[in-house]
Amino acid sequence: MSSSNKPLLNFLSGITFVILWASASSATKIGLHSVQPLVLSIPRFILASTLMLGIAHLFMKQSVPTTKTAWKKIAIYGFFNVGLYLGLYVVAMKEVSAGLGSLFIAINPVLIMLISSIWFRQPLKLATVLSFALCMVGMLIAAYPLLDGSHASVLGLCLLLLCNISYSVGAIYFSKQNWEGMHILTINGWQTLFGCLFLLPFAIYFYHPELNNFDLSFLGSVVWLAVPASIIASLLWMSLLRDNPTKASAWLFLCPIAGFTIASIIMKEPLTWYTLAGVILVIVGLYIVQQMKTPTNAKVGKS
Repeated sequence: MSSSNKPLLNFLSGITFVILWASASSATKIGLHSVQPLVLSIPRFILASTLMLGIAHLFMKQSVPTTKTAWKKIAIYGFFNVGLYLGLYVVAMKEVSAGLGSLFIAINPVLIMLISSIWFRQPLKLATVLSFALCMVGMLIAAYPLLDGSHASVLGLCLLLLCNISYSVGAIYFSKQNWEGMHILTINGWQTLFGCLFLLPFAIYFYHPELNNFDLSFLGSVVWLAVPASIIASLLWMSLLRDNPTKASAWLFLCPIAGFTIASIIMKEPLTWYTLAGVILVIVGLYIVQQMKTPTNAKVGKS
């Protein structure tokens, strides 16, 4: 491809990434209208891990991990990044709107910076504390009018915060490990499968047949979450990072806006001045933390 077409390709890749990444919360809400939270998650993880491992091992001829150390690292990463993070996330989405789900996920870079400073006993920079405070205030403002209706609950907001903390811990853990040349698809495929196995006992224990309707909404949600919103969005993000990490980070600012817009169009969720004020504060918080040197190479995206 000629260099003259590269800016257009990057622009289209960025827009597509934002739409796919931001659509995950609405797709989750659609699926939750048909089935229980973990019943939605298990098929999604099985499909996503099967596709990633099939591509990695059958088509790309990547080696299967052979050492106990490698399997241990993958299992720990899968526990935090899929089992705990996405397990709590899908349960939380029963309690909050799709727009709030997108907004909470957007603060991951801020949490990663904050937790990394605490974890490695580094001095907390004023910019880190300020960005975190702005994001927290922004989310509370956006959530405030929704607490009176059926679009948010205190339990849901707490679960979203906990799941994002789990993601941040997993991202820091991932960035600090020596993966010995293991391909990213191999890591993501196996860690997604491990995360699924961690959740399976809970899905079986809490399963109630009468609460699940395996209709087209369920099927569409599973396929969308596993392929476009996970695999394709992650590949686009990695492509943008390889081309220009600084420009790639700018696309993150559009994700909260896209999340609320998609939720308003598809889920008919309300948009208010509180929403606008909350999103602006979160974007400002993200901007502050993006100007700092990020201490990890963690990638944004869902498994």
